[in-house]
Amino acid sequence: MIRLTKEQIRSIESHAESTYPNECGGMLIGSFSNDDVRFVSEVFPLQNASEEDQKNRVLLAPLDVLRAEKRARENKVDVIGYYHSHPEDEAVPSQYDLDHALPVWSYVIVSVRGGKSVDVRSWRMEDDRSRFNKEDITEIISAQDK
Repeated sequence: MIRLTKEQIRSIESHAESTYPNECGGMLIGSFSNDDVRFVSEVFPLQNASEEDQKNRVLLAPLDVLRAEKRARENKVDVIGYYHSHPEDEAVPSQYDLDHALPVWSYVIVSVRGGKSVDVRSWRMEDDRSRFNKEDITEIISAQDK
């Protein structure tokens, strides 16, 4: 399970809507619990650095990823996941997403149709990298409501 505030979910949706019809991406900063729950303390939007078709691909520049990792370290937490948008498509991981994912992270995908967010889902990869499984998203009132 991943826990986000309504404001964090809205931040992800707003980022996706503002970059439409292109994909967007960013990091999820927070903490892992012993009972396999992930708590997001910060949504860290990044710029799509893809030089390919940004409507179908998002690439996060290595220096931007390092900035997110530094921010997490400064706050004594971790990068716990990644989010991105699927313009005019489902909030379901693609084969490309599977090929480029890490088994430990949560992957939040927002579906954007006609410039409006219509669905937000989270996914976690099997340890053997064979597939993604849907992960429950729990909305909390504030980041302190762990």
